[in-house]
Amino acid sequence: MARAAVIEGPRGSAVASAQDRPQGASARGYWIKAFRRVRDETEARAAPLSAEDQIVQSMADASPTKWHRAHVTWFFEQFLLVPYDLSYTIFDERFPFLFNSYYVAAGPRYARPQRGLITRPNGADVTNYRAHVDAAVVRLIENVSEADAARVFEILEIGLNHEQQHQELLITDILHAFAQNPTNPVYDTQWQMPRAGYGPRSVGADDYVDVPAGIHAVGHDGDGFSFDNELPRHDVLIPTVRIARHLVTNEEWMQFIDAGGYTTPSFWLSDGWAMVQAQGWEAPGYWQRKGDQWHVMTLGGLKAVDHAKPVLHVSYYEAEAFARFAGKHLPSEQEWEVAARAGLLADGFGVAWQWTRSAYLPYPGYRAVEGALGEYNGKFMVSQMVLRGSSLATPEGHDRVSYRNFFYPPSRWQFSSVRLAEF
Repeated sequence: MARAAVIEGPRGSAVASAQDRPQGASARGYWIKAFRRVRDETEARAAPLSAEDQIVQSMADASPTKWHRAHVTWFFEQFLLVPYDLSYTIFDERFPFLFNSYYVAAGPRYARPQRGLITRPNGADVTNYRAHVDAAVVRLIENVSEADAARVFEILEIGLNHEQQHQELLITDILHAFAQNPTNPVYDTQWQMPRAGYGPRSVGADDYVDVPAGIHAVGHDGDGFSFDNELPRHDVLIPTVRIARHLVTNEEWMQFIDAGGYTTPSFWLSDGWAMVQAQGWEAPGYWQRKGDQWHVMTLGGLKAVDHAKPVLHVSYYEAEAFARFAGKHLPSEQEWEVAARAGLLADGFGVAWQWTRSAYLPYPGYRAVEGALGEYNGKFMVSQMVLRGSSLATPEGHDRVSYRNFFYPPSRWQFSSVRLAEF
């Protein structure tokens, strides 16, 4: 698959829905194929990068490509091979400390802001690590007892979805690193913004559609995989509200800039205004003014800002400020989900994550799973905001209407955008 297709390919599925998965002996072949597909995608995304590219860490919130490749491998070793393959030999006793992320119950870990200092083991060592674990996982799938098979395949599926999350982070993190480089490196010379869903349009009353009011069920419906933070499914009351079909465009954002959006405190939450002043924000992330024209750093290098395309790399603070400027507000995550299920949203998936006004909190009745895997989502349910949809860097099959992404309000290195709503 060409690199451009890897990033903006059709929204297929790496793992089938529950009713489509083979059972019995044929399930083993199915899971081997799914495992190899996801593991190959990680390597395809890393392939354009040099050894130097793969070690750089441009900020504490980002991680080196080499670390991503090793960490997702450690996940399979730690949670699948060690407990379920008694014959398995740890590849390197140093690796659990170096490549654990935040799983306290799994043992001590190296400090996150210093991951870019791990020059040894080198990239070739990580490649050998991946090959060692890949071979062991395939053997486990082939030989696991029927008594353990269901649990092994369950953890395997979590690991595959976990790796897909890191595939997206691999892209966003290297773009942030490239954006700090004065030579404006290119990740993919063939890269283009997704084309589907765009064309001439007028912004007016008909751009907003009614979200079905009333009581609606939200959360994962039980078909196929979900993370625990998408559960339990529950009823919510949706008020009378209208939501924009399209994402906010760069042209609209330029109007915000020209109107003093980044210099007018009344548009901003207090913490957001403090961030604007502390960071010197004048435009979305990666924007650069050259003469009288705005440019933006992309996966294809530095390009002139396309006025018709959706704005990217904006924080929650910026999204909230723009909504105030426009006399609108951000939708709640529940309003977004109901609108998406009703087929009302253009560009809801595969372009950019969309900030909502909803704090990242547990659903009513939420319970984290037992053990170290219970640290996956639940312990982060404070001080963050929910984004919905998916982005141009989201792997195939890793988007769904109930997916809850979450980041801190100042974060803008992700492919994050804005969809407005109005009462």
